[in-house]
Amino acid sequence: MKLKQALILLFMTNIPAVFAQLSPAVELEIKKQSKEMVALCKDLHQHPELSLKEFETSKKMAAELRKAGFVVTENFGGNNVVGVLKNGEGPVIMLRTDMDALPVEEKTNLPFASTIKSENSNGEEVAVMHACGHDIHMSVWAGTIHTLAALKNEWKGTLLVIAQQAEEISGGAGLAIENGLFTKFPKPDCSLAFHINPELESGTIGLTGGPIFAGVKTARIKVFGKGGHGAYPEKCIDPIVIASRIVLDLQTIVSRELSPLEPAVVTVGSIHGGTRPNIIPDEVDLELTLRYYSDDTIEKVIAAIGRISKSAAQMAGMPDDKLPVVTIENAETPPVINNEKLVADLKTIAEKTIGEQNIISTTPAMVGEDFGKYGKTPENIPICLIWLGSTSSRLMKELAAKGEKPAPLHSPFLAPDYEKTIETGIRVMTGNVLGLSGR
Repeated sequence: MKLKQALILLFMTNIPAVFAQLSPAVELEIKKQSKEMVALCKDLHQHPELSLKEFETSKKMAAELRKAGFVVTENFGGNNVVGVLKNGEGPVIMLRTDMDALPVEEKTNLPFASTIKSENSNGEEVAVMHACGHDIHMSVWAGTIHTLAALKNEWKGTLLVIAQQAEEISGGAGLAIENGLFTKFPKPDCSLAFHINPELESGTIGLTGGPIFAGVKTARIKVFGKGGHGAYPEKCIDPIVIASRIVLDLQTIVSRELSPLEPAVVTVGSIHGGTRPNIIPDEVDLELTLRYYSDDTIEKVIAAIGRISKSAAQMAGMPDDKLPVVTIENAETPPVINNEKLVADLKTIAEKTIGEQNIISTTPAMVGEDFGKYGKTPENIPICLIWLGSTSSRLMKELAAKGEKPAPLHSPFLAPDYEKTIETGIRVMTGNVLGLSGR
């Protein structure tokens, strides 16, 4: 009777089964893969490639998949690499890593620091660095794949994995989806990914249910005026003054038009107008980044931008045919909305694999990540992006004693705790697949 009651309780939990700990075979394989993946990570770090130019990186990821026994599809919608490993009846779990690096000159002085230079989309030569942790993401992804492939008796189901191009410019996920990621391959029951977080200690993870990363849109405002000599402002309508009024009034959108419980950011990051100090120009161009968590919020923000821009020009006396033109770029990075139930399940699993004390409840961030596109499709796939702590406890203490913080993402000084971060990532993601598969 006690056994029957225990089985009933087991099947009433949110996940098929939660193991007390990883088996000795899994632990041994994680240790083995962690050492090998640190070496892979250093190689990837020394040979970064810019967005949409991940030619050699994608070959390396495809090679890792083939070594693990996956069916591999290369050049899927560009440099994306897709792998499938079927292992009996069970859930289809998608694991995603990003591959691209940033146009940043590395200043870490690490023995494996990048000295690579590459041509950007404008034909300019720039330094290139993995300043956002994608080298670690790939290494954890590959290590998890090898661990699971070596221990098929520990889990059941199908792994759909993707090494994704162009995350930094928010293009890779969309191209993969448009080319049939969820129609040409097994449809996932859930999709998981990591992103390193220098503000968290290595050995920990951060979990957030609901919004974790913001949606991102780019807006452009072209402001018209009536140019002329700077000594005769009364004969002109100054678009620089109109643009200045617009910039100031835009700040009231978040502070006065949205609920304090409705997060959004409206930042004017670029303003260009005029050529000489004594000439009032005909036009001024503004560029804005908009951040949000809900569709309703961004619709309110866009409407307010149009109204404020038009009103500022009318106040200056501009005719109706010369009012500002507001353009919203079609390309969008949607918010990353973690599925609440999936987060709860993964937290339960992680408590058994790394301990409850190493799971941090994090707050949403206003940065963007195109992983959200995988969850915003007609397939309505539950997604979860997990923060992976990446700064050693020793460095964290040293910095705290000086009143300083770790180098942030996109910094030329970003220097994670590679060994512990990679091992923790492999342990957690392997545990996720084992737990969600019911073994």
